[in-house]
Amino acid sequence: MGLTNAQYNTIMRDYQRQQNRNQRELAARTEEVYEKIPELSRLDARIASASTACARRLLSDESASVEGLRAQIAELSARKAALMREAGYPEDYLAPRYRCADCQDSGYIGSARCHCFKQAAIDLLYTQSNLRGIVAEENFSTFSLDLYSDQFIDPLTGSTARQTAAHALMECRRFVQDFDRRFENIFLYGNTGLGKTFLANCIAKELLESAHSVVYFSSFSLFELFADSAFRRKEDYAQSDMEEHIFDCDLLIIDDLGTELANAFVCSELFHLLNERILHKKSTLISTNLSLEIFADTYGERVFSRISSDYIMLRMIGEDIRIKKKILSGNA
Repeated sequence: MGLTNAQYNTIMRDYQRQQNRNQRELAARTEEVYEKIPELSRLDARIASASTACARRLLSDESASVEGLRAQIAELSARKAALMREAGYPEDYLAPRYRCADCQDSGYIGSARCHCFKQAAIDLLYTQSNLRGIVAEENFSTFSLDLYSDQFIDPLTGSTARQTAAHALMECRRFVQDFDRRFENIFLYGNTGLGKTFLANCIAKELLESAHSVVYFSSFSLFELFADSAFRRKEDYAQSDMEEHIFDCDLLIIDDLGTELANAFVCSELFHLLNERILHKKSTLISTNLSLEIFADTYGERVFSRISSDYIMLRMIGEDIRIKKKILSGNA
């Protein structure tokens, strides 16, 4: 599970808050019942005293002398249950109540993470990915090859738009399937409206559902964050946490690279980011509307060499499918 220390601590703080809430609610119920049934407080005190004595004798290896105490505890507990029933309370009214009964809101069952911890991790990763809403609509189950033409042919390869999209779809599915077994990166390029961002979201959803950390940024937002960090001399812990996620997340998605104002700062930051993630075997997915020639001219030989050497290059061709969708839905 791809959790940083900061993400893990965030989840555990939520468990601690839940445990504190449980204790406050139990204390309030206990105070309510003691006020209504004063004898109950005395019974609980006697049960606690007998239980402590029983434990001490067991620790002192006096197990033969605890039967009387156990009988006393059982009798007191029965009287307590009877009083609760007579007052109209369920017998478990003074028992702790948990959000997750399996781990009793600790996050762990023994040394293993509880199913609720795994779900909490997925929820947190979704929130921090910036993708929670969009992947509900854009995923492998909703990706349609019918939007790609069999008539549009790439003069360079002889492949149709549909064949090219089918190949990209297959590679993206394989990328997900092999994600934990091999380190890979993806570079999606081609004109606007060909499904590059859609495919990135397909990958993101699958990895988020398997509790991998995914962070999505448009190129403009990404370099704006880096610029803020470089030129604003003030502490911003939320921003520092996000920068940590950018470098350490299992998958970083940089969408629409080339739409930001490319300059020496952007090129330097991009090379540093890609190089660091490659060195630490952290996968990156980049989408761009730029051709390879313009991309190389824009970001320089160092960046282009890194991408051409370490990324799966997937070219998308065809007509703008967003326009096709509008026509098919009657909204054109």
